Order: sequence, then structure tokens, then C-alpha cells
Amino acid sequence: MIHIGEYNTLTILRDTEPGLFLGDAEENDVLLPNRYVPETFDIGDELEVFVYLDNEERLVAVTDKPFIKRDEFALLRCNQVTQIGAFLDWGMVKELFCPFKEQAFKMKVGGWYLVFCYLDEESNRLVASSKTNHFLDNKELTVAEFDEVDLIVSHPSEIGMNVIVNKLHSGLIYKDSIFRDLSVGDRLKGIVKKIRPGNKLDITLGQIGYRNIEPNAALVMQQLEDNSGFIELTDKSDPERIKSELEMSKKSFKKAIGSLYKQRLITIEEKGIRLTK
Repeated sequence: MIHIGEYNTLTILRDTEPGLFLGDAEENDVLLPNRYVPETFDIGDELEVFVYLDNEERLVAVTDKPFIKRDEFALLRCNQVTQIGAFLDWGMVKELFCPFKEQAFKMKVGGWYLVFCYLDEESNRLVASSKTNHFLDNKELTVAEFDEVDLIVSHPSEIGMNVIVNKLHSGLIYKDSIFRDLSVGDRLKGIVKKIRPGNKLDITLGQIGYRNIEPNAALVMQQLEDNSGFIELTDKSDPERIKSELEMSKKSFKKAIGSLYKQRLITIEEKGIRLTK
């Protein structure tokens, strides 16, 4: 079966005037237009191609690499807005359509939006939606507390930043756990800190409890090495300064330097900490 909106590995069946016809094991075929035909090929060779509907609503194979595939999330730029909806740049000749009904907020030309790409069953076209929560489900979780997870920053809230967890679930990073600048569309790692009633996921960007000591200690050591063995921070330093320079809370910093001190890797001075010789 040839899958729309995905990469397909297909066999070259025949060479025609408009291009190569490629096929699968079920005798389905699709045109690879001349502009995408490789310089050298043989009938029977296999090619990896992306399949979608072109500007004339015909099934077509291309060798272009889209910024987003079917059933994926990505941050895309709005190229134009018409009477029927917005059209997004996804790296293909034909722009990706986002109808007004699928816009969480009215899109504007030049704006960047986190969207989900899905196949509209009625039109058989790929469509974008910025209502990303509609494509997430926390009813049956595939994660547990303390699991490391992949995150996509979704949108801010009054209490923190909403994130997409493993491309499946919704989660929240509280403000007091954010020690770096985050922007919509950022991809990063996190830890499931807690699962609250209703399968609500609390996410942290650092590790938890004793798990948090070693990574932060390593970060402090790196800062020391990058600054000739001394940094002007102590357990009495202002929390905002620690957050700005090390991207961690004062509590995490104190645990980190405590661990390093016990291992005799640092000395703690009045004005800062220093690597031991």
C-alpha cells in the first residue's frame, strides 16, 4: 500500500514521458515527475519517496524532504491567508493547508505555529491543525513517574509551559521548574516528575531527588573548568543569578556543590567555589 504523507520505498516500474512510475507489492503505482528523477537508474531499482497530492489533487511522489509528515507535530511558518484558511510552508512545492476551523488562533502571514499534520479522510489531503491538544490523549498513559521523555513545547499558561510528551500525551512544566528560555516548538528532554489525578503529567527539565545531584554537579564542574577553576557563586548567592548563570534552582545548586565538596572536588570560599588542585 502506498501511504500518503509518509516516506515510501517503491520500485521503479517504467519510464514514461512525464516521469517514472513507481509501484508497491500490491500493484499500486504513483508518478515521480521528471524534476525528481535521478540521473541514473534501472527499472527495478527501489527509491525512497514522499507521497502526497499535488496542486492538481493528483497523487504524486517526490524526493523533497518535508518539515513535517503525517501524524507529526512541527513549527511551521504561515505563507498566506485566504478566504478558506491559511497555507503553511512545509518545504514542499504545494503548501500545507490549515482551515480556519483547525486554527486555535487566527493565523497571520509570517507567523510561526505549532501544528499537527493529519490525513483528512473526506478529501484524502494532508491538513494541518494548530489545535494540537485534540491529537493528544492522557486516558491511557505510556509513561511512568521518573521516566525520561521527549518534549515539544506547546504553549504557555499562567502557571507554566504546556508540553507534548512523547508525541502522545500532554504535560505541564511549572514556572518554578523552568530555568532556561523556552519557545513554542522547542524539542528537548524531560522527566515525568509526578502523575496527578486524571493522568495529568507534571514534567521537570532536571532529574528528581538524588537523581538530580550528579547531572547538576557535572554542570557546575563544567562551568568551573570553563572559568579557570573558579566561579563567583556560593550557597548565599541570589537565586536569580544562579538561575541565569547555571540554568538551575538555588536548591539544586546547593545540592550539587554539596556533592562536589564531599568528593573533595571543590573548595568553598567566601566569594565563590574553586576546583581543588
